[in-house]
Amino acid sequence: MLRRAAPSAAALGRRTLSATTSPSPTAAATAAASSSAVNSILLRSLKEHYLEVSKMTPPPKMSPPAPFTIVKGALDKPSSPVLRREYGEGEEISISVARLANILPAGADSDSDGAGGGGGMSSSINQLFLHVDIAKPGTGKSLQFLCGLYPDAVGIHSVCLRSKNRSWEGDMTSKGGGEYRGRIFQELDEKLRDALHLYIEARGINEKLFRFLQAWLYVKDHRNLIRWFKSVGSFISEPKTK
Repeated sequence: MLRRAAPSAAALGRRTLSATTSPSPTAAATAAASSSAVNSILLRSLKEHYLEVSKMTPPPKMSPPAPFTIVKGALDKPSSPVLRREYGEGEEISISVARLANILPAGADSDSDGAGGGGGMSSSINQLFLHVDIAKPGTGKSLQFLCGLYPDAVGIHSVCLRSKNRSWEGDMTSKGGGEYRGRIFQELDEKLRDALHLYIEARGINEKLFRFLQAWLYVKDHRNLIRWFKSVGSFISEPKTK
């Protein structure tokens, strides 16, 4: 009877390693087909939502209250001032805007009255958060206000003197460190609070800005969403590089 020599331990190890690291062609094909099916479902869903959002009716085009002017390119930048104007002896005033719901935690501010929701705009755009920067020529500082803006009112959340060109998004979200920001606004004397409200109102920071900024923010959100659908779809459908 012929006998075959038993394989060595090294040979057995090589066979085992080869068997565990080299999936069968059938398994690889099944995985590829499954991945392709999932991608197709996702791409179809992205396309459906893209088309749905594309059909949404934008709010009527409007201009900001004079003498504010729109900052060129603001719609296409992640964060930048939206409006700008001059006041008095060379003061430069710029306004940035965000949804109040994106800045304050849920329940932190409940003054929304649900008005002004035309054009498909959600109720969260009925509460806006403003960063107002007031700079004087020849100084390296600016007086900065963080305010809540509503259809019928504006309220100051904080006021501080800061270095120019600081990131307004950082100012909105930062909770400590850096330059001294003064006392909490609600802890200030009532007469001082009233005087600060008069100070910004004299510079055109009031509820008359609301309708324009609400519409502007809606258009910006709409553009960002359209861009997001496109970029995610392109990423999913992009072929793998070997």
